[in-house]
Amino acid sequence: MPEKMLLKEMEKDQSNLIRALQSVQENEGFVSDERLKDISNYFSIPPVEVEGVISFYAQFKRTKPGKYIISVCDGTACHIKGANLISNWISDELGIKDGETDSEDLFTLETVACLGCCSLAPVIAINGKVYGNLERKSLLKILRKFKKEA
Repeated sequence: MPEKMLLKEMEKDQSNLIRALQSVQENEGFVSDERLKDISNYFSIPPVEVEGVISFYAQFKRTKPGKYIISVCDGTACHIKGANLISNWISDELGIKDGETDSEDLFTLETVACLGCCSLAPVIAINGKVYGNLERKSLLKILRKFKKEA
């Protein structure tokens, strides 16, 4: 188990808790119940305290993400140009809301503060690849392409 090995490389100091959680998140995409218990045991911290740290920071996910992570930008430019419409169209097409993963574990939808592509607003990123100047038709075409390729 690579995560346990990674933990062994860290000092058993509680100040390394966030670093350990970040390592697990980076390697697995989320912090499972099993990894939460591993971290709790390793640092001798009650599981509820580890869960408290996980729930406090938005960077940590407790559910396994889908194959494709759709990040909808809600920065100022995107917000003004219809980020809420983009989210609604995705929800209608995929049957998921912000923070959810579809039943096939194919798509996860998340809203992010900014993708840094204001001149392309409104934008989404799918697994880091940015798609901009979106309108309903172009968005649905992109989503259906990913569905088809899965």
